[in-house]
Amino acid sequence: MAVRVLVLGGTGFIGSHIVDALLTSGHHVRVLGRSFQDRHFSLVEYIQADFGNSIAVTRALEGIDLVIHLVSSTIPSSSNLDPVTDIQVNLINSIKLFNSMREVGVKRIIYYSSGGTVYGNPINIPMTENHPTHPISSYGITKLAIEHHLFMNQQLYGLQPVIFRLSNPYGPKQGHLGSQGVIGTFIKQIINGENIKIWGDGSIMRDYIYISDVVSACMRTIDLNITTGTFNIGSGLGYSLIDIIKEIESCAATKAEVIFDKKRDFDVKKVVLDNTLAKNSLNWFPKYSLRQGIRLHYEWLSKGNI
Repeated sequence: MAVRVLVLGGTGFIGSHIVDALLTSGHHVRVLGRSFQDRHFSLVEYIQADFGNSIAVTRALEGIDLVIHLVSSTIPSSSNLDPVTDIQVNLINSIKLFNSMREVGVKRIIYYSSGGTVYGNPINIPMTENHPTHPISSYGITKLAIEHHLFMNQQLYGLQPVIFRLSNPYGPKQGHLGSQGVIGTFIKQIINGENIKIWGDGSIMRDYIYISDVVSACMRTIDLNITTGTFNIGSGLGYSLIDIIKEIESCAATKAEVIFDKKRDFDVKKVVLDNTLAKNSLNWFPKYSLRQGIRLHYEWLSKGNI
């Protein structure tokens, strides 16, 4: 059955892929955002407004069955520089969204949290959803606070939140300017013959997931009409930055020049997510290995895409 979906952040990396999948599945899609570059003019209803504009958000919620919340104006490396803005822009505006949902009567929401930051440094690997949450960045603290407000709204007002604690997504359409998305950044640097700069000794380990697997988890949630739960969405495998560089070098058949810089205190040393709950509850399984995903991303960027 077709669902009327409002995608907040629908023109970004993850959001644009989700919008494509929603349209392919025959759902009705509305997108709220500040700017639109790649429009499906006749298929998507666009509302141009800032996420903090409560009037526009309330209007965008009219007639909607499900909200997909992807908006975040910060990343871990920038959030600690200005945690007040992180709270004002991301946490407060999300609370305003939940209030507007109550006002309009929209119950269902899929929120993209951060499996890479909400847990902090690991006690156990891989991390299940029950792992203690001790984030060491403002980004992770804010993500976790938004989760708690969703749970509060669930208990008090009947909101139906599904929370995805996402690992490190990568793939076509992701930016490669160095602020986030190391795989795309490294691939582009190798293609351009540039040096690769990494913080620390390259041993920091992350769980990387290809964008198509991120999207399929969202679509499974919609198809199965899952209305509540917190799920790790990751590959369940960990790779260091050195591992990533070696994999890209193999794909590109070239050697990269790596420059090591001092480590960053806000970088969690190791993140590998246990995705068992998502597999069991959503019947979702990541299909793309790191090698397959890097190959696909490399081919996309090699064609001059940005």
